[in-house]
Amino acid sequence: MSRIACVAVLLAACGGSDADHDHAGGDDHGHAEAPEDPRPGFAVTHYTERTELFVEYPSLVVGQDSKFAAHLTRVDDFTPVDAGRCVVVLSGGGAPEERFAVDAPRVPGIFGPVARPASPGTRRLAVLLEAGNPDDLHDLGEVVVHPTVQAAVAAAPTEEEEAGAIPYLKEQQWRTEYATAEVVTRPLRASVVANGTLRALPEGEARISAPVSGRLLTVGADFPRIGLEVARDAILSVLAPRLDSATDSASLQLEVAQAGLDLERARRERERLEGLLAAQAVPERRVADARSEEAGAEAALKAARQRIGQYFGTQRAGGRGAGGRVSVRSPIAGVVASVDTTPGAFVEEGDPLFHVVDLDRLWLEAQIPEADIARARGATGAWFEVEGFPRPFDVDPSTGGRVVALGGVVDPDTRTAPLVFELANPDRALRVGMFARVRVLTGESRTALAVPQSALVDDGGQEVVFVMLGGESFARRPVRLGVRDGEYVEVLEGLTAGERVVSRGAWQVRLAAAGGAVPAHGHVH
Repeated sequence: MSRIACVAVLLAACGGSDADHDHAGGDDHGHAEAPEDPRPGFAVTHYTERTELFVEYPSLVVGQDSKFAAHLTRVDDFTPVDAGRCVVVLSGGGAPEERFAVDAPRVPGIFGPVARPASPGTRRLAVLLEAGNPDDLHDLGEVVVHPTVQAAVAAAPTEEEEAGAIPYLKEQQWRTEYATAEVVTRPLRASVVANGTLRALPEGEARISAPVSGRLLTVGADFPRIGLEVARDAILSVLAPRLDSATDSASLQLEVAQAGLDLERARRERERLEGLLAAQAVPERRVADARSEEAGAEAALKAARQRIGQYFGTQRAGGRGAGGRVSVRSPIAGVVASVDTTPGAFVEEGDPLFHVVDLDRLWLEAQIPEADIARARGATGAWFEVEGFPRPFDVDPSTGGRVVALGGVVDPDTRTAPLVFELANPDRALRVGMFARVRVLTGESRTALAVPQSALVDDGGQEVVFVMLGGESFARRPVRLGVRDGEYVEVLEGLTAGERVVSRGAWQVRLAAAGGAVPAHGHVH
């Protein structure tokens, strides 16, 4: 898609001299009059799919140098073209093709080829950028090559710039966040406005509490932290269950020592009685009782060691495994959202420990006003905005989004009913609990003139856009708006199809308009 805009300006210094109109100084736009070259000049803006051309040049006269100031901007990111060969081409009119080229920009974005036509008449003017494959051709249409300077002056157009035009030079555009967009018709979807909250899926959230009372111990090197990704059934921590009676390290160690002494005494008694039995000095029943007493003492020692291991870890349990511990596991795969305890803490049964959420898929719960519930029943999707994110998010069936359910009860306080959507969150940019401004799509759509939402500026309570008149000239235009759909908003009045508006950096243009001064120019012709 391309568009051409021409304005006649006086470029008296653009003849066959090296006169500059310099951005570095001066209070005017730099088009100083020079009596020796009264030729009128032109400014043309033209677009291709790859570049924007804004070119200034004087009327073409046979045998006279005409210096072109060709400003070339990449339309994908609106940065200056900083390399390539720029060629001015004159063709047609029954005369041989003429080419005038420069091999590189004078400064990034500005090329200065000089044309010296040899044939008069109506020719076709084009500017060719040779900077890749394929080359980029700007066809600027027909121009007249005049036989004399006097003929060029006599044919000068009387068109003037639009009143109130705002100058905003290419050098300013290239140094700031700036872009333009063409005003086109596009399909827009009707919607219902609602407030919403992002929530975890019911099966995508787990609040993990202590299964028993006890001391919380670390598994491995690290204790769970916020942001840690965990797998399903992963062990987050272990609990050493609390002993039935209050005790301390000394008493538990004493219990282990006493149990060891009891075992040693039972073993010696069993050995003594076995000797007496061999001499038939005691009945066999006494030996059997001694063996049972030894087995009991051995079991008591083992239990004492397990208790000290559960309570204080294996270091104080004689190196034995700390049996009896309870593993605290995550029932879902997800991210640790909060940690409500610390390693080594004593917790009671039911105390909150960890909060794990699955961020890969979320619910968006929109609160639909009572008056809009009938329209929302046919919801096909939604889009929503979250503070801090530059672009809205879509709930689209083509990307895994879906309508879950519309609540059957209206809240008596807010007079709203919940409408729940499910959506994918592939890069996990969204977080549970975020507030969202939601537009619920009702299934209705129409084709209308639209501009990006970013093109709108609230200027004293009035919505305005800044329309490009030429490459460095803009106009403030009030607009009346209609349906809003994602990044685009319908324009009911104020614009026509094919115009271009500032879609990024509109506020900077507004500030330029408020300043009132014409910025210093710096093109070298």
